[in-house]
Amino acid sequence: MQNPLRGKANLIVVISVAVVMLFVALLYSQYVRAKPGIKIGVLHSLSGTMAVSEAPLVDAVRLAVEEANQSGGVNGAQIEMIVSDCRSDAAYCAQQAERLISQDKVQALFGCWTSACRKAVKLVVEKHHHLLFYPVQYEGLEQSPDIIYTGAAPNQQIIPMVSWALQQRGKRAYLIGSDYVFPRTANQIIKKLLLAQGGHLVAERYTPLGEQNLDAFVREIAAQRPDFVVNTLNGDSNLYFFRALQKAGIRAEDIPVFSTSVAEAELAAMGPELMAGHYAAWNYFQSIDSEENRAFIERFRHRFGQQRVLDDPMEAAYIGVHLWVNALRSAGTTDMPAVKTVLAQQTLAAPEGIVVVDADTRHLWKQVRIGKARADGQFEIVWQSGRSMAPAPFPFFIPRAEQAAMAGGVP
Repeated sequence: MQNPLRGKANLIVVISVAVVMLFVALLYSQYVRAKPGIKIGVLHSLSGTMAVSEAPLVDAVRLAVEEANQSGGVNGAQIEMIVSDCRSDAAYCAQQAERLISQDKVQALFGCWTSACRKAVKLVVEKHHHLLFYPVQYEGLEQSPDIIYTGAAPNQQIIPMVSWALQQRGKRAYLIGSDYVFPRTANQIIKKLLLAQGGHLVAERYTPLGEQNLDAFVREIAAQRPDFVVNTLNGDSNLYFFRALQKAGIRAEDIPVFSTSVAEAELAAMGPELMAGHYAAWNYFQSIDSEENRAFIERFRHRFGQQRVLDDPMEAAYIGVHLWVNALRSAGTTDMPAVKTVLAQQTLAAPEGIVVVDADTRHLWKQVRIGKARADGQFEIVWQSGRSMAPAPFPFFIPRAEQAAMAGGVP
């Protein structure tokens, strides 16, 4: 028979070990709670013409922050978000960036959408030698040691999209865009591409951000009958543009529109039937069929609702946080120069596929995809690069002197 005294002694040992472990766990949890958090600033428009596009990115950042905190935070410290509404105003956003850096002492900024906003915030970030993660495709002709560009460079969106349209739809292109930095610079690149590939520019038109009356442009499109339209409108002007097209009876199969700033979030906001049959180019679509993407969608919807959709800028905002967290964990410090050095070496298995930070340009290696909008609010992927493409923010076919002039100064 077992000695009852030995059994009792073993029980006492087990209980003692459990008590010690519980005590250690409590001490650790108190330590984590007592340790100062690491603050980040989130700069996106929650009001104004850009809100429909930008507001969903805040939730994408929030999901990444919560995931990082649940897995131990950054070297034992929890991440705290400070969200500032940019109000669709670039100058105001720059003021908020200054406040977040100088007063709130954030360790990094995540945000901006329009290039006007990015360029305004860039001045603040570079003045402080700080760090901004910019999550949106853009016109290129820029790089900064203080910015990680997690959206597409021109060769990862604009250039392959227009090249595909010229091959598949015809040579006559009509350009319409909002009147600010990105559309005007992007169209300079597109016109060079048309010239190089035997294309023809039908017309190039601009309208202020937030413009609702686009009927005159649509009448011109109907009269000129281009083979395709390149749309660089931003914000809620897209709703009014596609409404005007529908009202004029312009069908996607006759004159397809190729958009650079319309994704799943915009389709959900304006009604997907308006854009069904038209095209967009991105690096990420929610319809990507991969285990990593399905898990990403499930996590996001579990947190924010089953009716929510994901899109490219949201995914780019999400992976920006994880790149930053991994860099801080690897560096073991929040020292900015050390973090920037480690960031330039980061690789991540993202929902869109493997992304890599390019050490020279601080842009990401990314796959390129072209999607055809469906009536259910998703995109059918009709073309993809099949591999990650190195970022080329300075297109090789444009002389450097011209690039500087197009960008509004020496990059």
